[in-house]
Amino acid sequence: MTTPPSPLAAKQSDAAAVRIGALVPLTRPGWVGAGHHLLAGLELAVQAVNEAGGVAGRPLELVVRDTAADPQRAAAAVAELAQLGVVAVAGEYHSVVARAAAARADALGLPFLCSSAVLDALTEQPTEWVARLAPAQSHGWQIYADFLLGAGHSRVAVATQPSVYWASGTRVLRDHLTPRGGTVVELDMRALDPDAVCDELVDQRATALLLLVGHPEPAVPIVKSVRRDPRLGEILIGAPAGQPEFAEWAELLGDDGAAIPFLRYLPEHLTPLGTRVETALREQLAEAPSFVAFEGYDTIAVLAEVLRSHGVDRARIADSWSHAAVEGTRGQIRFSRMPGIGVWQWVWPSVQVVDRDPAEPDRFRVLHVG
Repeated sequence: MTTPPSPLAAKQSDAAAVRIGALVPLTRPGWVGAGHHLLAGLELAVQAVNEAGGVAGRPLELVVRDTAADPQRAAAAVAELAQLGVVAVAGEYHSVVARAAAARADALGLPFLCSSAVLDALTEQPTEWVARLAPAQSHGWQIYADFLLGAGHSRVAVATQPSVYWASGTRVLRDHLTPRGGTVVELDMRALDPDAVCDELVDQRATALLLLVGHPEPAVPIVKSVRRDPRLGEILIGAPAGQPEFAEWAELLGDDGAAIPFLRYLPEHLTPLGTRVETALREQLAEAPSFVAFEGYDTIAVLAEVLRSHGVDRARIADSWSHAAVEGTRGQIRFSRMPGIGVWQWVWPSVQVVDRDPAEPDRFRVLHVG
């Protein structure tokens, strides 16, 4: 799957297109809604670059590969894209998948600008080849923990499944809440069904339940069970990983999906570029764009500027992360080195805790800003 050049781009020189690989989850068990939004942002930015003359008179071409949330498939796609001659790889939403892609890109000497994955340890060792736009999990989830404490929730249960990502999130929450008088109780969803979760919440006297599980299963059944249990009318359900961001959540849960706070990486006000991009994305997606769509757009905006200033040599692209300064849809993007994070990191995109308004589930309310 590729993005063809626009009619304006077709009038450019006959030089070969500059190819950028794109990793996105487009089929199950990947988070398809996130994948479609990420791809929409990537494609829209490529179109904008080409309509503005491309890179040194050469059009950009997006070479898309579906990761389907499979780390091995993503690693194989990176190797394939490297052989196809892409100058860099972009995208990916799932953290565990992005980690596999980053490892392969590092091994092959292929620049990888990760759009959306937040796992702190995106690579096992520091690398010059990988940069990231999304905030590290330790940063965003600490902000979420502050929101919980501010809302009076110190006894927190987490419904969780085996995953490096969920385990890392649980650790961030526990490390931040415990010194402040909080308690984190883990509910292993390998051993519990949704109704048993309700019993555990009562027994543990939890005031908040966080969904550190896959979507739609088992997240949706858990929400339905908790919502209909009269013992749990006052409990807060939260989803720091962002499950309620996408339209499918509201479609599957209706009113039950409202008032479930999650993390969103948007500022209070978009940049002028962001405002224009929001209008175009809304038309392209036929719905409000998520923060993931803006991450996709910003990814290409950064790569296009790097290509203009440093050329298409892979090593020079990797050397450019520390020099990049790009006005994106959500602010100026610069990359830094942060302790404990082995990749070049945008420090930091804006972080909000939001939920769907119970009175109007298609509208989001900002509850906390980090």
